[in-house]
Amino acid sequence: MNIQIFGSSKSFDSKKAERWFKERRIKYQYIDLPSKGLSPREYQSVKQKVGFDALVNTKCRAREEKLLEHPELFVTPIVRNGREATVGYHPEIWQTWE
Repeated sequence: MNIQIFGSSKSFDSKKAERWFKERRIKYQYIDLPSKGLSPREYQSVKQKVGFDALVNTKCRAREEKLLEHPELFVTPIVRNGREATVGYHPEIWQTWE
């Protein structure tokens, strides 16, 4: 086995994963994700196995900042009508706005 844990010191689940392997005396390599990150090749490999959605922390505020820095990441079209909004092509909803 060649276990690698990409984790964060602030993540309770990362600590639980480390403890799980330690308790079973299974050797692993810990990589601090915030400081080291994933290489493009590692990212592609993991994404292929678990899918993109499983890799994204929806609770992270930095993600929102990145969206504002890189608007090409938004799903389009974003259509607003006052306080109403849709993402994607939804003429059935827009029709109700008339």
